[in-house]
Amino acid sequence: MKVLMINGSPRANGNTSIALHEMEKVFQEEGIKSEILHIGNKEIRGCIACGSCAEKGKCVFQDMVNEAAPKFQECDGLVVGSPVYYASANATLIAFLTRLFYSTHFDKTMKVGAAVVAARRGGLSAAFDELNKFFTIAGMPVASSQYWNSIHGRAAGEASQDIEGLQIMRTLAKNMSFLMKSIALGKEAYGLPEKEASEMTSFIR
Repeated sequence: MKVLMINGSPRANGNTSIALHEMEKVFQEEGIKSEILHIGNKEIRGCIACGSCAEKGKCVFQDMVNEAAPKFQECDGLVVGSPVYYASANATLIAFLTRLFYSTHFDKTMKVGAAVVAARRGGLSAAFDELNKFFTIAGMPVASSQYWNSIHGRAAGEASQDIEGLQIMRTLAKNMSFLMKSIALGKEAYGLPEKEASEMTSFIR
């Protein structure tokens, strides 16, 4: 069992990293492998709606999106962490996730998702909601904690002083571990939910 963790902060060792590493320690205790990909300071452009991924099975731009795609396919859970800028996630991370989810055509049903956000003070719930939308459009159950998945700190390293925030991360990782293990048992016993043929409608005809 494995969790893929995405660090969307420009700082490899900033407050977002502290949150992710706090979760990583719990995953290790639970016997779950984890890998952290730091993408927040990479050159990752947005989707240009070229449609090439439908033909080639991967994004036309060869960067960390295509590197992460097979890791995403193999993992049982995905954790996405970001600092908060103007009540939003890092734009680099949003470009990464948009292309990752759109260009990969494997079934993401029942992969467990979790979003983690870090900020000095405010805007966390808006960024948290933004990231969760990637999971909920893809049939991915969302893991929760004892509070919204957030941690506070301004300067790099200050999040280590947020005692409640660190506890939130540990609880999140424990809940996510339980959910992934439970889903794995459910798959063995019952399989995945049967899917109906997709019905797509448009507002403009």
